[in-house]
Amino acid sequence: MPLSVRLAPHQRVFASFGIYSFALGNLFPRLPDIKQAMGIEEGALGLALIGTPTGTLIALTVAAPIITRFGHRRALFTLLPAMALCFAIAVHAPGPLALFLLLIPAGLTMGATEVIVNVEADRVEAVLGRRVMNRAHAFWSFGFFGAGIFGAAMAQLGVSPGMHLALIVPLICAAVWLLLGDFQPAPKRGTETADSGPAIAKPTLGIMVLVGVSLSAMLLEGASIDWSAIYMSSVFDTVPFLGGLAVATTALSQAITRYFADRIVDRHAPDFVARVMQGGMALGVVVVFFAPTAAVALIGFALIGAGTAAIFPLAMSAAAQRSDRPAAINVAALAQFSFVIFLLGPPLLGFVAEHAGLRWTFGIGLPLVLVSFLLSGALGSKPTDAPLR
Repeated sequence: MPLSVRLAPHQRVFASFGIYSFALGNLFPRLPDIKQAMGIEEGALGLALIGTPTGTLIALTVAAPIITRFGHRRALFTLLPAMALCFAIAVHAPGPLALFLLLIPAGLTMGATEVIVNVEADRVEAVLGRRVMNRAHAFWSFGFFGAGIFGAAMAQLGVSPGMHLALIVPLICAAVWLLLGDFQPAPKRGTETADSGPAIAKPTLGIMVLVGVSLSAMLLEGASIDWSAIYMSSVFDTVPFLGGLAVATTALSQAITRYFADRIVDRHAPDFVARVMQGGMALGVVVVFFAPTAAVALIGFALIGAGTAAIFPLAMSAAAQRSDRPAAINVAALAQFSFVIFLLGPPLLGFVAEHAGLRWTFGIGLPLVLVSFLLSGALGSKPTDAPLR
């Protein structure tokens, strides 16, 4: 691809995270419009939205050996445009059942992409001898921020969700062509083996503890993605742009925190960093729950974004560096069972919103923050300033 931009290996990983999240993130600022067009309540919308995590969970369960045979480069070049196309088709669904079914293929592309980009980030860490996982996830959040702002603008201008999501497809194709043209898979870590492992990525006890660590961050990040725009429009009757801005605010605070988190983790123990962020997450939940105005709610969403920033990437690094199985299997197992939170969260939170109010969509996450806080010792209690191997 002669017109592609030449980037360093870690920069290509960052670009892949950003393109991935931009392809995904444009859906969520448009959920208020989709909900209104279908004439449904939060519970029915939540049930429809589990189509995406259903497909993701299937892919995370079986994708690792398939990706190994297909190759990271070819898979990534296929999956990213396909993801954008799947979402563009899904928004034409006439009702919640059709939306559920049409979101499953989008989830399949997401799950496979999730494995590739996280394994590539871990391998690049090994090559460079320093952490890049959190910065890689920062670019995921930067991409989601861009999607939130772009989606908010499209909603404010009155562009239909169908036209909006259709525009994303050529943008993703162009980004893949320009930024990933020279992409080559990084060499495997020493902890990886030629054996790709079983088709189903079964969790070990250590992986299940890491699932518990990431539990609250996954739920509250998912709640902010799925429900923040609807929260703003329903609780405060805001203009469409402010709904998208809530999605973007969470993503931007998350991105900035993630960008600097690797340096912080190098100086301080991962479990200490996680617990500080969990404290910030809890404060953000309280602010959103009691917010008297939309402006105050945005502050709460910023705190939630910062609080969720590094916990899942830290858990991913811990899973990938375990020496008991190939990194791809451990990453898939952690992501697979963490995404159960996304599978169960949207319908449960939708019914909570419908029957108890949208503020409780976020308030219900506080007990899970405590669980994650207690399990965070699994991330490690020593600073990681030594080179990674």
